[in-house]
Formats: sequence, C-alpha cells, structure tokens
Amino acid sequence: MEFKTEYEFVLPRGYVDAEGNVHREGVMRLANARDEIAPLNDLRVQRNRAYLIIVLLARVINRLGTLPEVNTSVIEELFAGDLRFLEEMYNRINEDEAMVTVGCPECGARFQREFGRLGES
Repeated sequence: MEFKTEYEFVLPRGYVDAEGNVHREGVMRLANARDEIAPLNDLRVQRNRAYLIIVLLARVINRLGTLPEVNTSVIEELFAGDLRFLEEMYNRINEDEAMVTVGCPECGARFQREFGRLGES
C-alpha cells in the first residue's frame, strides 16, 4: 500500500476570483506538526479562535484551480459550504485513528477495536 501525502478535491461551489473565474479543483496535503502549531502564534487566531481553520487551510492547500497561490485571503472568500467541505476533508485525511486487536480478559476472545485520539473513549 502506497503512503499518500496529497489528496485531490473538487469544491461543491468553487472560489470565484476577481475576474469571475471559478476554481473548484485542488490539492490538499497532509498537515505536519508545524502546520498545527504555527497558527497559534498568529494574532488573528489569538483574537478569534474560529480563524484557526482559515490559517490551517491556507497552509495545507497546495493548489486551487489556476491560482498562483492559496493564502488566507482566498480561504476567507470561499463560500461557507466550501469552507465546511475543506474543514471536513482536513479532519478526515489527518485522522490518526487505527484498528487494533484486543482481547477479552474474561473469555479470551479477540476482536478489532478502533483506537481513537488521546482523550477519546
């Protein structure tokens, strides 16, 4: 199985640039630790925690249509449905859940269990 670090997407509506061009196809890469830590130093995020996803997406979206770059201004201008789509995609591709085999201490039966993130039960 090949390890994938980039994921293509098609936005439901698309980003409309200043000339009226619609950009829907793009590529998002997996986030690294710096991507999740650096935005916490951004004053916009410190003033408004909801801005975190804007900064995160601007860091991990490598391409959107034919735009020369994807920055926070582009992400801010997305339609709300497209922003939700990208946020869900970000969460889905960066999940660290795995299946583990566990055994029942009473009967010895073995089964698969989803191993979630720290703090989840």
